[in-house]
Amino acid sequence: MNRIVEKKYFSEKVVMLRVEAPRIAKARKPGHFVIVRVSHDGERIPLTIASSNLKEGTITLIIQAVGKSSQKINSLEVGDYLHDVVGPLGKPTKVEKVGTVVCAGGGVGVAPLYPIVEAFHNAGNRVIVVLAARSKNLIILEDEMKKISDEVIIMTDDGSSGKKGLVTAGVEEVILREKVDKCITIGPAIMMKFVAQLTAKYDIPTEASLNAIMVDGTGMCGACRITVGGERKFVCVDGPEFDAHKVDFDELLMRLNSYKPKVVK
Repeated sequence: MNRIVEKKYFSEKVVMLRVEAPRIAKARKPGHFVIVRVSHDGERIPLTIASSNLKEGTITLIIQAVGKSSQKINSLEVGDYLHDVVGPLGKPTKVEKVGTVVCAGGGVGVAPLYPIVEAFHNAGNRVIVVLAARSKNLIILEDEMKKISDEVIIMTDDGSSGKKGLVTAGVEEVILREKVDKCITIGPAIMMKFVAQLTAKYDIPTEASLNAIMVDGTGMCGACRITVGGERKFVCVDGPEFDAHKVDFDELLMRLNSYKPKVVK
């Protein structure tokens, strides 16, 4: 069992938990995730490792309360325990010095983007972060991102913080003023689709992290199957990061929509 040593609210439904997991903290790399169970009969939830502290033997998880299990996790307090934390899982991010990297995050997708931003910055890249949300109160990790990047651009749908507009407007603003060597995007599937379309127009290599669609996390359930470059892939074992220009986002969106509740008239 893994003890919670710190808890912080980013918004009403988004919580940061720092959890004791010394072996995972030692082995984790940017892009890795863990499978969490809140109790012995709880469902398995994949969560990206936002950061780790080797000295304290802890990992940081950021959870958005969506369903019953995530709500239960977010209700835990310091001193409580998670029943299982298994990992690190998935393939780590390929980090190298390429020049200028634009990292575009939307909503809670900003959480898994954080360790990637930190890694590319530490590798000597110029890193520009574009954070997007519907409104100011849904922007997370803004101050933390400013400490590990060269610039942070805020985009909100309603203009309550930063500039009014979509994440693509912020990304294109950077592309038009300077050479961008790589783009990384994490967020809602529809957001990543349009970021990929934009960067394809400018021939900028782009990676998309699709961790939000994982369920089982081990490749057994098949819920995270996608098509990349005409080939069938599983996000949890083949990813979670893929060449965004090769991902069939239309297929992905169609499958995601099939899980939405049906309205019976």
